[in-house]
Amino acid sequence: MKATRKDMVRRRHGRVRRKVSGTPDRPRLCVFRSHQHIYAQVIDDTQHHTLVAASTLEPDVKSQLESSRDCDAAAAVGKLLAERAQAKGVTQVVFDRGGNLYHGRVKALADAAREAGLNF
Repeated sequence: MKATRKDMVRRRHGRVRRKVSGTPDRPRLCVFRSHQHIYAQVIDDTQHHTLVAASTLEPDVKSQLESSRDCDAAAAVGKLLAERAQAKGVTQVVFDRGGNLYHGRVKALADAAREAGLNF
């Protein structure tokens, strides 16, 4: 039986999550990518608590973009997330690509977060 794209993402995500875990000192930057939008959050896995989040669905991000499906939108989300994380005192994170390949929108989000001051 042929594996679907969704099955492949789930398998990769399981492998990533076995190795990656967020701590209070170094929380996890988790990325979820759908066909239309991209979502990112910084999570402390020991407390099971989301510290900051950003997505292309937010009105201030949505109004600046002509499309929510491209690398420019992902970069805007990464920059906003990094600014919010630094306001909360988070400068170092562990990157969780969420089973997606490190390419395209996921890479654009990560690069923008790095440029805005997050270390990973």
